[in-house]
Amino acid sequence: MTELPASPYPAAAPGAPGTAPTWCSSAKQMVGCALGPSRLWFTIGSGIVNEVYYPRIDIPQIRDLGFIVADDKGFWVEVKRLDRHELKTPGAGIPAVQVVHRHERFTLTLRVVPDARRDVLLVQLQLEGDPELRPYALLAPHLGGTGHDNHAAVAQYRGRRVLWAEQGPFGLALAAIDRDQEDCWGPCSAGYAGVSDGWQDFSRNGALRWRYAEAGPGNVALTGALPRHATLALGLGSSKESAATLAVAALLQPFDGLWERQRLDWSRWHALNEQRCVLPPDLPKEVHDLFLTSAMVLRTHQDKIYPGAMVASLSVPWGNTRDERGGYHLVWPRDLVECAGALLALGAVDDARNVLRYLMATQKSDGHWYQNQWLGGKPFWHGIQLDEAAFPVLLAATLADEDALDGIEVRSMATRALAFIVRNGPASDQDRWEEDTGVNAFTLAVCIAALVAGAPFLPSEARDFALAVADYWNARIEDWTTVSDTPLARRAGVTRYYVREGFVPTDGDDGDLLHHALPIKNRRHDPGLPAAEQVGVDFLQLVRTGLRRPDDPVIRDTLTVVDALLRVVTPSGPSWYRYNGDGYGEHSDGRPFDGTGHGRAWPLLNGERGHYQLAAGQDPLPELESMVRMAGVGSMLPEQVWEHPPLPGRGLYPGRPSGSAMPLAWAHAEFIKLVVSRCQGAPFDRSNRVWQRYHGEAPEARVAIWLAQAPLTTVAPGQRLLVCLREPATVHWGVNGWQNVRDTPTGEATLGHFNAELAIEGLEPGATVEFTCRSRRDGTWLGRDFRITVQAAPDTRPRE
Repeated sequence: MTELPASPYPAAAPGAPGTAPTWCSSAKQMVGCALGPSRLWFTIGSGIVNEVYYPRIDIPQIRDLGFIVADDKGFWVEVKRLDRHELKTPGAGIPAVQVVHRHERFTLTLRVVPDARRDVLLVQLQLEGDPELRPYALLAPHLGGTGHDNHAAVAQYRGRRVLWAEQGPFGLALAAIDRDQEDCWGPCSAGYAGVSDGWQDFSRNGALRWRYAEAGPGNVALTGALPRHATLALGLGSSKESAATLAVAALLQPFDGLWERQRLDWSRWHALNEQRCVLPPDLPKEVHDLFLTSAMVLRTHQDKIYPGAMVASLSVPWGNTRDERGGYHLVWPRDLVECAGALLALGAVDDARNVLRYLMATQKSDGHWYQNQWLGGKPFWHGIQLDEAAFPVLLAATLADEDALDGIEVRSMATRALAFIVRNGPASDQDRWEEDTGVNAFTLAVCIAALVAGAPFLPSEARDFALAVADYWNARIEDWTTVSDTPLARRAGVTRYYVREGFVPTDGDDGDLLHHALPIKNRRHDPGLPAAEQVGVDFLQLVRTGLRRPDDPVIRDTLTVVDALLRVVTPSGPSWYRYNGDGYGEHSDGRPFDGTGHGRAWPLLNGERGHYQLAAGQDPLPELESMVRMAGVGSMLPEQVWEHPPLPGRGLYPGRPSGSAMPLAWAHAEFIKLVVSRCQGAPFDRSNRVWQRYHGEAPEARVAIWLAQAPLTTVAPGQRLLVCLREPATVHWGVNGWQNVRDTPTGEATLGHFNAELAIEGLEPGATVEFTCRSRRDGTWLGRDFRITVQAAPDTRPRE
């Protein structure tokens, strides 16, 4: 191509700062990275490169790198809008990607692979067909995770033409060579997105007519003409010059060599996993292939600067409609431990240990973790979810049970986390779906399991207290989270069922909390459903953790209700909504979720249902096969699937991925764990210690636990009563209207509480216990009295 002079263009593009930036669609077809030291992660969507992350997995640096094919006479096609392409890899779970775009006049083949040793992504392209056509590259920098305040330029760098950009401490450069490794950029231009960028030029002029040397600050874009065979290198660095150095160096090696190294590195990695995690030979090929892909997805979602940190997804849900800074490329402790469990199922013990180390390094001093955070520990959202305090303890306990802690001292972490759970439970400010306050069966099951599995990390007195709390909460699950004789129960023909969110009754309650409306915050108009009319799938965690049997009558009744309200049949198989009334998903007409919408079916819930079926003695293979069919192109598992009639104009088809996050690392982790659980005949992540303590049965709690945030109002005859306070105090108490008054001091601090046991075992049903408290620090009285009634609380759960 003709060599450009040093400064052929006007100085600056018009139209600053450009249109409001957005991200690409979250419908990724592939994600990948190199297994070498390269600190770069890439995604593929619509057949082109989407977000590329560097130097951490939580910082996207571009929106996309796409291509136009044109004849410079008015004909032009942006290949990502063709929607006629095929994606291939050298094998399942190997992130070296070939995409073939087809049109009546041309075939454009792209091969995408990272450099294992440099922070560079390479794209080889070959255009075949009409000889009058040529390709153009379009690059949208979003350096530092934002489309604002970027600077872009067409420049010469040490004798080579590059397209580069900078913003803050980050720079990128896009270099290109032909088959002779010669610089091969043709006409190029920088511009402002939506105003003076290359796409707008083609849209208005049918060819690349504009020649602008630079654009910025703003939402900028770069465009350049290429020969019909070329290799591009997108380099990332701390400046545009350092990025250009890396890009050019990466181009001075055979592309096929980089491709082969990527194939071999990942093939060896999978072979090592298969030595550690032997699968049955009769596993269907499509399930085995998705197992390999899921393993790759989890490995790709791990960071290299913060070992053990994993983001929830390399995507921004409905990203093509918004400029959300965080997206899903953040760390959720729950998702992270769910993924660590899958790493353990793969035999990747070192990786799971690094997850634990990372979690311990980011635990707050009071024992909990942020709702989600950037990799370095800075919070994004600040909600409190008790399961996210419990999951790290379960991970530590699992490693300890396998004698795999490798010197990690976890006592302090576990003690603080369990103390936080006891100080705040059994109700959580948010459930696992990050919405309402209450007693959620999933959250409570995880917390009880953590108290039992983590008890060995505690000193003896604290251990006994943790187990007493676990037993008491376990015994009260149905009291707090089930209802009976409701209109819904009568319609479903059941006796009793678990609700989405339950409550701990207190003295000031009217005793009818479950019949009050529970807000659904992601609906444009809250339907005002009472808590008793809202059900979800979270109760299945009671079976998975070993707290309830799969044939427990209340479990089976709730399955009946859930399948009537939440089960949806798609061409890919059945799946489930999170809960009735959910609004997290596209609107019914396919418009993207905008803070409100309509909830969709979640493939990971197929994995949870499969774990229930396994515990119930059924083969969960149908759920695995449904998850396979719900995967997108490239076998990426989505967060949600569309379940209504097709809307081709919005790319929505029943049983296929919606516009939510894809891939969702948690969904891939659930798939892996279900495959391994099926091989083992029991849930892989069920704690043996929890199973041995409960065997799926609610215990008879010998000790009733009174907590400030959960002040019980009744005890059973013969139960001991433990009053647990936040500071040292004297419990002043009497019986049957303040008779036989006495004082009982609290003992030493245990899991953040000062406990006093009241000797009430001999009281008959109908007796009352009254008490108040006086601080031993300043002598002040609590200021109110509490009353507890001794009664034989009937077990209303139906028995067979």
